[in-house]
Amino acid sequence: MRVVLITGISGSGKSVAINVLEDDGYFCIDNLPVRFLQDVIGSLSEAGHERVAVSIDARSGASVTDLRVMVAGLGRSGHDVKVIFLNARTDTLLQRYSETRRRHPLATGNPPMQGDKTATLAESIERERDLMSAIEDLGVSIDTSDLHPNVLRQWVRDVVGAQRAPLTLLFVSFAYKLGVPLDADLVFDARCLPNPYYTSELRPLTGLDEPVAEFLREIPSVQRFIDHIGNFLHSWLPFYVQENRSYLTLAIGCTGGQHRSVYCIEELARRFRRTEHVLVRHRSLTQRRNAP
Repeated sequence: MRVVLITGISGSGKSVAINVLEDDGYFCIDNLPVRFLQDVIGSLSEAGHERVAVSIDARSGASVTDLRVMVAGLGRSGHDVKVIFLNARTDTLLQRYSETRRRHPLATGNPPMQGDKTATLAESIERERDLMSAIEDLGVSIDTSDLHPNVLRQWVRDVVGAQRAPLTLLFVSFAYKLGVPLDADLVFDARCLPNPYYTSELRPLTGLDEPVAEFLREIPSVQRFIDHIGNFLHSWLPFYVQENRSYLTLAIGCTGGQHRSVYCIEELARRFRRTEHVLVRHRSLTQRRNAP
């Protein structure tokens, strides 16, 4: 089984790292106490899991030093173990905690401290550095001080050899009279195209029916409309992928969501299915409407 251990200093990006691995198909556990690591990995392995990511932080206390022995033991058991230690400068950590307004996990004396039960943010960070310094050289160390989250995501993937799950293109047709879908990332208006509704034999049909498709297929402006949207998506899709998007929703609307938008969505989906993971949804085809 492949095991990725994410550890390091709180506020340095462990949540970003564990989330990207979860998106890539890893079974993820956040803030697991070190003493449970071997039992949990053994149990998950018996259950058939092949890829597991575990986040471990300083709340394990002095037992965090046992991580070195446990990693060696997991390796001897046949598991492929990679350790990523995330770190950041103190000034960067102070700024991040100030922006998020979250409490440092060691600020309330967990694990217990001698003397006062609470500590300032700066004191908590330094105490955590002391606790975690024993395992800083255990794996790949990444300083996230000046890293954009997307860069960190890619670096984590590079370290563990993970392949990003493919982006899903969701093509949606809709009726403008019912409003624009709130989840749409890209919206195009097909109301400028000739409307099959005004051809009596096509009125009760939809863009899924061949007579409507044939009618629209013969109109040059319809094909230009589809070509332009397709070219736009081909040009800019790689940039959406770089932003670590899981879904990109492209919506096309017409007045009733029955003819033009449905046909255009079907044509675009047909083109992009050759290279992308595509889903299609027609929001307004469940009801027949006697309006253009």
